[in-house]
Amino acid sequence: MAENSCKTGDLVTAFYKTGKYIGEITDDSRAQSYVVRVLAVEKHPMQGDLHNPKEADVLMFHQRRALAFREQTNVPRNMVKPFSGTVPSYEQSLKDSVARAMEELEGKDDAWSKKSLESLRELEKEYSY
Repeated sequence: MAENSCKTGDLVTAFYKTGKYIGEITDDSRAQSYVVRVLAVEKHPMQGDLHNPKEADVLMFHQRRALAFREQTNVPRNMVKPFSGTVPSYEQSLKDSVARAMEELEGKDDAWSKKSLESLRELEKEYSY
Protein backbone atom coordinates (compact mmCIF):
# COMPACT_ATOMS: atom_id res chain seq x y z
CA MET A 1 0.00 0.00 0.00
CA ALA A 2 1.23 3.46 -0.81
CA GLU A 3 1.42 6.07 1.94
CA ASN A 4 -2.00 7.60 1.34
CA SER A 5 -3.87 4.54 0.06
CA CYS A 6 -5.26 3.33 3.40
CA LYS A 7 -9.01 3.39 3.64
CA THR A 8 -11.77 3.17 6.22
CA GLY A 9 -11.78 -0.27 7.83
CA ASP A 10 -8.07 -0.98 7.24
CA LEU A 11 -5.94 -2.18 10.14
CA VAL A 12 -2.89 0.02 10.63
CA THR A 13 -0.06 0.93 12.95
CA ALA A 14 -0.17 4.56 13.96
CA PHE A 15 2.42 6.70 15.68
CA TYR A 16 0.79 9.27 17.93
CA LYS A 17 3.06 11.63 19.83
CA THR A 18 5.59 9.14 21.27
CA GLY A 19 3.39 6.03 21.34
CA LYS A 20 2.70 3.42 18.69
CA TYR A 21 -0.70 1.79 18.33
CA ILE A 22 -2.51 -0.82 16.27
CA GLY A 23 -5.86 0.45 15.15
CA GLU A 24 -8.55 0.68 12.54
CA ILE A 25 -9.11 3.64 10.24
CA THR A 26 -12.59 5.03 10.84
CA ASP A 27 -12.34 8.09 8.57
CA ASP A 28 -10.14 8.50 5.51
CA SER A 29 -11.78 11.64 4.11
CA ARG A 30 -9.32 14.18 5.52
CA ALA A 31 -6.48 15.39 3.32
CA GLN A 32 -3.75 15.42 5.97
CA SER A 33 -4.80 12.77 8.50
CA TYR A 34 -6.73 9.62 9.24
CA VAL A 35 -9.02 9.05 12.18
CA VAL A 36 -7.77 5.88 13.86
CA ARG A 37 -9.60 3.82 16.51
CA VAL A 38 -7.10 2.28 18.95
CA LEU A 39 -7.24 -1.52 19.30
CA ALA A 40 -3.84 -2.27 20.89
CA VAL A 41 -0.67 -0.58 22.17
CA GLU A 42 2.66 -1.46 20.54
CA LYS A 43 4.83 1.12 22.30
CA HIS A 44 3.85 3.02 25.42
CA PRO A 45 4.31 6.82 25.19
CA MET A 46 7.47 8.29 26.68
CA GLN A 47 7.08 10.16 29.93
CA GLY A 48 7.99 13.81 30.42
CA ASP A 49 7.81 16.95 28.32
CA LEU A 50 7.32 16.32 24.59
CA HIS A 51 9.17 19.54 23.76
CA ASN A 52 12.17 18.58 25.88
CA PRO A 53 12.52 14.82 25.40
CA LYS A 54 14.61 12.91 27.93
CA GLU A 55 14.97 15.99 30.12
CA ALA A 56 14.00 15.70 33.79
CA ASP A 57 14.58 19.32 34.79
CA VAL A 58 11.55 20.83 33.05
CA LEU A 59 8.73 23.07 34.24
CA MET A 60 6.25 20.16 34.24
CA PHE A 61 7.22 16.49 33.88
CA HIS A 62 4.11 14.99 32.29
CA GLN A 63 2.76 11.57 33.06
CA ARG A 64 1.73 10.25 29.65
CA ARG A 65 -0.99 7.61 29.48
CA ALA A 66 -1.51 5.37 26.49
CA LEU A 67 -4.56 6.07 24.37
CA ALA A 68 -7.57 4.10 25.61
CA PHE A 69 -9.17 1.08 23.95
CA ARG A 70 -11.38 2.24 21.04
CA GLU A 71 -10.34 5.87 21.57
CA GLN A 72 -10.26 7.69 18.25
CA THR A 73 -7.59 10.19 17.33
CA ASN A 74 -6.37 12.11 14.30
CA VAL A 75 -3.06 10.79 13.04
CA PRO A 76 -1.07 12.43 10.22
CA ARG A 77 -1.16 10.23 7.12
CA ASN A 78 2.62 9.84 7.05
CA MET A 79 2.49 8.33 10.57
CA VAL A 80 0.09 5.54 9.54
CA LYS A 81 1.24 2.26 7.99
CA PRO A 82 -0.70 -0.89 7.01
CA PHE A 83 -0.80 -3.63 9.66
CA SER A 84 -0.93 -7.32 8.92
CA GLY A 85 -1.12 -9.93 11.58
CA THR A 86 -3.17 -10.73 14.61
CA VAL A 87 -4.28 -7.82 16.76
CA PRO A 88 -3.48 -8.60 20.42
CA SER A 89 -5.94 -7.79 23.17
CA TYR A 90 -5.77 -4.19 24.28
CA GLU A 91 -5.25 -5.14 27.94
CA GLN A 92 -2.36 -7.53 27.25
CA SER A 93 -0.73 -5.16 24.77
CA LEU A 94 -0.92 -2.30 27.28
CA LYS A 95 0.58 -4.46 30.02
CA ASP A 96 3.37 -5.65 27.71
CA SER A 97 4.15 -2.13 26.47
CA VAL A 98 4.44 -0.80 30.04
CA ALA A 99 6.69 -3.73 30.99
CA ARG A 100 8.96 -3.10 27.97
CA ALA A 101 9.18 0.62 28.72
CA MET A 102 10.04 -0.07 32.37
CA GLU A 103 12.61 -2.69 31.40
CA GLU A 104 14.37 -0.17 29.14
CA LEU A 105 14.60 2.33 32.02
CA GLU A 106 15.56 0.03 34.89
CA GLY A 107 19.16 0.29 35.98
CA LYS A 108 19.73 3.64 34.28
CA ASP A 109 21.07 6.30 36.59
CA ASP A 110 20.01 9.52 34.85
CA ALA A 111 17.26 11.74 36.28
CA TRP A 112 14.92 11.41 33.30
CA SER A 113 15.00 7.59 33.44
CA LYS A 114 14.32 7.61 37.17
CA LYS A 115 11.38 10.03 36.86
CA SER A 116 9.99 8.12 33.90
CA LEU A 117 10.20 4.81 35.75
CA GLU A 118 8.43 6.35 38.75
CA SER A 119 5.71 7.71 36.46
CA LEU A 120 5.25 4.35 34.73
CA ARG A 121 4.98 2.55 38.07
CA GLU A 122 2.15 4.91 39.03
CA LEU A 123 0.43 4.34 35.69
CA GLU A 124 0.81 0.58 36.06
CA LYS A 125 -1.20 0.77 39.30
CA GLU A 126 -3.89 2.91 37.63
CA TYR A 127 -4.31 0.81 34.49
CA SER A 128 -6.84 -1.96 34.87
CA TYR A 129 -5.40 -4.85 32.91
